[in-house]
Amino acid sequence: MFTNRRNVWIFVGALVVVVVAAVLVILSVRSQATSSTSSAYTTTSVQLGTLTSNVEGSGSVASQLTATLNWQTSGQVAQVNAKIGDVVNNGDVLATLEQSSTSVAALQAALLNAQQNLAELTSPAGIAAAQAAVAADQTALTNAQIVVNNLTYQNQGAIQNAEASLTLAQNALTNAQKVYNNTSSANADNKALAYQLMYGAQQKYNSALNTYNSLTGTASPATVAADKAAVALDTANLTNDQAYLNALTGDAVPATATGTSLLQLRQAQLAVQTAQQNLDEAEITAPFAGTITQSSTVPGQIVSPSTTAFRIDDLTDLVVTIQVVQIDVNSVKVGQPATIVFDAIPSKTYTGKVIKVDLAAGSSSSTTVDFNVAVQVTDADAQVKPGMTADVTVTTNQVANALLVPSTSIFTDTNGDNYVYLIENGTPTAVPVTVGATSDTSSQILGNTLKQGDTIVLAFSSTSSSSSTRGFGLGGGGLGAITGGGGGGAARSTTP
Repeated sequence: MFTNRRNVWIFVGALVVVVVAAVLVILSVRSQATSSTSSAYTTTSVQLGTLTSNVEGSGSVASQLTATLNWQTSGQVAQVNAKIGDVVNNGDVLATLEQSSTSVAALQAALLNAQQNLAELTSPAGIAAAQAAVAADQTALTNAQIVVNNLTYQNQGAIQNAEASLTLAQNALTNAQKVYNNTSSANADNKALAYQLMYGAQQKYNSALNTYNSLTGTASPATVAADKAAVALDTANLTNDQAYLNALTGDAVPATATGTSLLQLRQAQLAVQTAQQNLDEAEITAPFAGTITQSSTVPGQIVSPSTTAFRIDDLTDLVVTIQVVQIDVNSVKVGQPATIVFDAIPSKTYTGKVIKVDLAAGSSSSTTVDFNVAVQVTDADAQVKPGMTADVTVTTNQVANALLVPSTSIFTDTNGDNYVYLIENGTPTAVPVTVGATSDTSSQILGNTLKQGDTIVLAFSSTSSSSSTRGFGLGGGGLGAITGGGGGGAARSTTP
């Protein structure tokens, strides 16, 4: 009996060992399957956020308004009124030459001579002469116009009077001829007197006939043309002389002036302006409001034309010009915001905006074509200086409350359709998606195929087994037909 009971316990013990071993084997197999499945891919979740697209570039700072100021004449520097860092206004005198310099003295003499010549023309005597010329022109024009008017206008009263005078003159001539014919030649004195009377009557008749004909007849074309030309000439003379008189008393000389007096006055005025400009070159003035950024002029220095004196910049309007590759330039628009980081100011980030995008390429090579983009520094301070290098990031697009996934999680099939693999019940399932805006790392998903918090495949392991792939239950040839190129990256072929 002991023996049977002992055998029973041995049997039970052996059975327990077998059961435990079987359980351990099953757990081991399940653990291996789970490990194989989880190591076949990595996952991520769909996020809701703001997607920002950027274009980056590097360049150097420059002011919109900048000028290098050089001396235009020779001499010795007398006074320097500005130093580096000074803020100056348009027209401020920055430096001058000694007035005793030979070149400066010659310029002063030339100006004085030109001013004297102009003063002679504009003196009271010159103005009186111009006024007299205008009065004479007006009289001549009036008379010439009367002549032209008489060519076409017939005064009936004058015609009747001329006709009566002609009749009387004709009767007087007839009577004088009769007296002359009836006077005997034997009396020479009487014959001579009769002839004189007849001759005078003939002259009066001829005059009366001419007057009558001029009032009743039509002038020849040559006479009309000559009389109208006289009017035109007198009109031109009056216009020029009036313009000259006006210029002497303060008006500008017309740009179209042709009269001798006007041209003489203009030359005198230009002589004064030129002499003044030449004398002004004995000093350096600011061409616009700005800051002195460079100075190489000191008192006592001997200078000559083209010697550099100052550099002036408008530091309130600084820009950084960057080069943007052709595939990105169409996304850059005037007004877009930018962030700017300077190599020399590592602890601060500045803001800016795009103010110009070139429509033609600025540079090109065998591999790239670049376009110049100007970005204005909108919050520049004293640390930002022309010539500094900077890295610029232009924000070309920004989408708020966007459904976002990593661009590498988007796959593209041979038809060009986009997919992601959604984890459903622990298994990746291909889900078609519509891609909206993209950035360097993320893509916006449009539509309702995904929602915030969904788990999707980020990447498949390149060492996963074919049996594990079949375990995903994707069907239709698995992942072997899927190629990926999310977010503009290089296309990739994935075969888990």
